[in-house]
Order: sequence, then C-alpha cells, then structure tokens
Amino acid sequence: MGLEAIDLLYPDEWEIAHSHGLAVSMGFTARRPRYNTEGFNDRELHATLIAELEGVIPSAAEAGVDKLLVMSGNRRGRTEAQGIAAFADGLRQIVPTAERHGVMLCLEMLNSTVDHADYDADSTRYGLELVQRVGSESFRLLYDIYHMQVMEGNVLATIGENRDAIVHLHTAGVPGRNELDDTQELNYRGIAQALVDMGFEGYLAHEFIPTREPIGALRDAVGVCNV
Repeated sequence: MGLEAIDLLYPDEWEIAHSHGLAVSMGFTARRPRYNTEGFNDRELHATLIAELEGVIPSAAEAGVDKLLVMSGNRRGRTEAQGIAAFADGLRQIVPTAERHGVMLCLEMLNSTVDHADYDADSTRYGLELVQRVGSESFRLLYDIYHMQVMEGNVLATIGENRDAIVHLHTAGVPGRNELDDTQELNYRGIAQALVDMGFEGYLAHEFIPTREPIGALRDAVGVCNV
C-alpha cells in the first residue's frame, strides 16, 4: 500500500514493526491498563508516570521511536484549569530527559461526548495551553481529526493556525469512527490536499474501526489520502 509506519505500538512490539520494514510513528510508553483514563492531570500519578518515562525514553531513542504518547487522564471532579496546571507541572519534570534523547512527548486530545466520557484534554485549546506552559520542543500535539471534529469542528483552520504545535494526525470517519468514505461528513481527500498545501510533514495515521473487510478498508483509506 505504500505505508511507511505504524502507530500506537507497545515497547515490546517495536522490533516486530522494524523487522517488517515499518517505522514506529507513535509509541505507547508502557503496556499499562487505564492508559487513557489515568494521566498527568492527577498529581498523585506523577511519580509513577515520570519513572515510566525515565525508563522508556532512552529505549525509544535507541529504537528510533522519536514520539511517545502521553495522556491527560479523566477529570474525576477536577476543573480544566486544575488539570492543565497539574499536567504542566508533571511534564516539566520529564521533558529535560526527552530533550536529551531527542524524543518528543505527544498529547492526544480525545472527544468526551461519544467515546471517552470525562476525558480531560478534550479540546485543541487544552493542548495549546499545555504547549505554551511547558515551553519545550519535546512536547507537542497529536491532533486526532475524528475526535476534534466531534468536539469542535473547524479542522483545517485549526491545523493551519497551529502548525507549530500539531505534529501528528489521526483519521476516522464522522460519525461512527469508521471508514473514510462518502457516508460521513469529512472530506478526507480535501483534508489531505490541504495538509500537503500547508507543508505538513508529519504522519497521517489511519485509526478507524472498519465495518467491512479490514485490509480493503485500509487500502481504500490510503487511496483517499494519497494526493
């Protein structure tokens, strides 16, 4: 299909991808339950998460995995301001290690209305505030087009206005999180062309739930975004 990489693999899977000629474009930091729901917005988890990253960042650098996924976690009664403040405080403790090893930590914003109830980082605004507070080239954003279309829309303008902060993208059809076809509201061919026109050089990763034969669905998605 011409794919160059695969997203969201655990450290014990990186070598499998490499053995098949694929880069790992975004790695998980550990095979940990509640990865999405327990994150840096909880100060009580900082020691655990920082220790985890201190261990995996050197391994990622050695394996050529230059981006690792970090999550906010669920709000659990916290205000957004409290979550952002805690997240920023936690990240500032670990970004020096990421900087030394040339690894970038990436926050993914998720929708909190359909798929991830109570998730804290549910807007681009949240992510941009964190990028500003952390102030490191080793922390940037994974912008999932599906999730942010559900939450806020205005996809192309948002990406274009925040190109310095957004380094990685995910796709899926809206509604349903399914194929990139004419049953959904996003024009992914137009999005792909706009990304080329604005000079986006990161990965556009396909993370959707197929409703038909998966390999054929993936092949079609690659075709839609090949402009």
